[in-house]
Amino acid sequence: MDGHDAEDPKQNTADMTAFVQNLLQQMQSRFQQMSESIVTKIDDMGSRINELEQSINDLRAEMGVEGSPSPVTPSKPKPDEVNKEEGSG
Repeated sequence: MDGHDAEDPKQNTADMTAFVQNLLQQMQSRFQQMSESIVTKIDDMGSRINELEQSINDLRAEMGVEGSPSPVTPSKPKPDEVNKEEGSG
């Protein structure tokens, strides 16, 4: 009976080790899938942003051709200009 009891802890340790290794492999696989998915979504967002920028530039060009003033013209001074004015006064 002592021999049988001595084998159980070794078997339990082996089972636990196998279980943990399997769990870690599953977690690594899921993490890899999520990472790839996130990178793909970021790439898609980058492409959409580039398309949006191009559309905005096209609209600006059309407005320029028609002679309309650009609505993006800044009416307030830039923060750097405000700091210079405050520093000199």
